[in-house]
Amino acid sequence: MTPKDCFDPLLYDNNRSQRIKDEFDKTQKQLEKLGMQNTIVMFGSARNKPDDANDLAKHYYWQAHALSKKLATWSSETFADKPTNKKYYICSGGGGGVMEAANRGAHDAGEPSAGFNIILPHEQGANPYIPDDYVFWFHYFFVRKFYFAYLAKAFVIFPGGFGTMDELFEILTLAQTQKMQKLPPFVIFGKEFFEKVLNFDMLLQHGFISPEDKDLFILTDSVDEAFEHITENIKRSLSFVEL
Repeated sequence: MTPKDCFDPLLYDNNRSQRIKDEFDKTQKQLEKLGMQNTIVMFGSARNKPDDANDLAKHYYWQAHALSKKLATWSSETFADKPTNKKYYICSGGGGGVMEAANRGAHDAGEPSAGFNIILPHEQGANPYIPDDYVFWFHYFFVRKFYFAYLAKAFVIFPGGFGTMDELFEILTLAQTQKMQKLPPFVIFGKEFFEKVLNFDMLLQHGFISPEDKDLFILTDSVDEAFEHITENIKRSLSFVEL
């Protein structure tokens, strides 16, 4: 915090509600300016590197890149003659690792993509594959999460740590409790990782989830399967007029 910040009246507790409102308003204005109404959100670790010594981490980076590139190309070709607000934009958390791979895939497809960055004490800036106008900055995690969920027409979860798991279960909870207007296609990518880290069968065995809850998502290692699941579900949700 700089000395200037110490005297900013909006930093006082009694102005928190105004700061929250301002963050919602600022984000909405930026979205309207871009004409962005539909996103395909990709979550995952910020620590994967394209040349990672860990072969599995490197593999997931490039799988995220491949899926993002394929989805961005599909959106570009499918909605080429449609207004901007009909397109489907790749959206990540804006940082490194899987997030960078997602934005990089869209960039390599010649399409802009969004980064919903969170302001943290030791966080790096937005990755270089996001156009400046498509970089969003959030102070509040819950405002950022709202816009992830509000705009998303599909979710892809790659392996990651605390933040990734938080996002995975938050979205699954919204879907399970029917807090979303429509159930978006949901892909959990990386069987080897997730079958070790998460045991959905155990949750089912103990009665903590229902059998139909496992139908909220698919678990896959295939870029093609993930792509087909997402695009076929999106196409089914669109009316003939919209297409």
